[in-house]
Amino acid sequence: MSLSQLSRRDFLKLTASGALGLVLSELGVDRALAAPPASHGRAIWSGVRVFDAPSLLGNEIELLRVDEVVPLLGETQGDGIDNKFNTTWYQLDGGYSYSGWLQPVETKYQKPVYEIPAEGKLAEVSVPFSLTYLAPYFHAKNAHRIFYESTHWVKKVIVTREEKTVWYEIYDKEYKKSFYIPAHNLRIIPDEELTPLSPEVPNEKKLLHVDLANQMVTAFEGETMVLSVRCSSGQRGTDTPKGEWFTFHKGPSIHMTNRGDAVANIYNLPGVPWVSFFTGMGHAFHGTYWHNDYGRPRSNGCVNLPSSVSKWIYRWTEPVVPPNVGYLHQPGQGTKVIVE
Repeated sequence: MSLSQLSRRDFLKLTASGALGLVLSELGVDRALAAPPASHGRAIWSGVRVFDAPSLLGNEIELLRVDEVVPLLGETQGDGIDNKFNTTWYQLDGGYSYSGWLQPVETKYQKPVYEIPAEGKLAEVSVPFSLTYLAPYFHAKNAHRIFYESTHWVKKVIVTREEKTVWYEIYDKEYKKSFYIPAHNLRIIPDEELTPLSPEVPNEKKLLHVDLANQMVTAFEGETMVLSVRCSSGQRGTDTPKGEWFTFHKGPSIHMTNRGDAVANIYNLPGVPWVSFFTGMGHAFHGTYWHNDYGRPRSNGCVNLPSSVSKWIYRWTEPVVPPNVGYLHQPGQGTKVIVE
């Protein structure tokens, strides 16, 4: 039997009995896959360690700077770093680093799009990271960095005569101000990438299941499994709430922060991509650019996923968000979510 041959009924029975982990191991699905492979990796924080072997017991040979970009030469299995599901290490030039510490990235410079509708256009960062500026000039003051596959609303195109450069203006609702990004660092997302997936399947036949014990998100269309991936749910103290929920509000780009909470550990994450909220308290499925360590709880209550997976869920679930809409809220509707 393969994972795809497990019916929805059998899957939920295995989950309820606590036997799903054993079955996944027997099927060879007992480890997490890192984000989809890429040619390079971005060090997510300062001091990412590089060893001479894929193990913490190896000799430390280098520390990477925050946002340093290095070639990824291959993958191998080693220590899990307190994550029994993720034992993937990346082979670098001269050493190894744990996959959870490096965001897989590419550098894909874009041709500018000169016509942006009045309501704006959704775009994603297509380079490892991009500086933002307070004015559309390279000598202007820098603001914050935005990262690969994060999403942002482009409001305007600006061509500067003196520098002969093309800029996009983005507006951040949390900061309540505009920022400027070189146009070649953002990919305008065409409307056809935002159309619903499996629209012929009735919404009541769709189900998203989150297994907290095995850190898995599984999607069903009727009895057929159509997706099964590792995730990172809420860590202790900010647990992902168990129960039956619905994806009743969604947005393709959300600035997530708890800066108003003086007690909590502060996080400030602009451009979180493909957000499908399933509670009124802000719990959601969404893409993640600040870690690559799926298979263990490490979020503030949300269900962290690679960007490509969260985009699939965003398009597959209801409500359907029109391409020109930044947020849609439809209480009492949405696709069913079971967290247990």
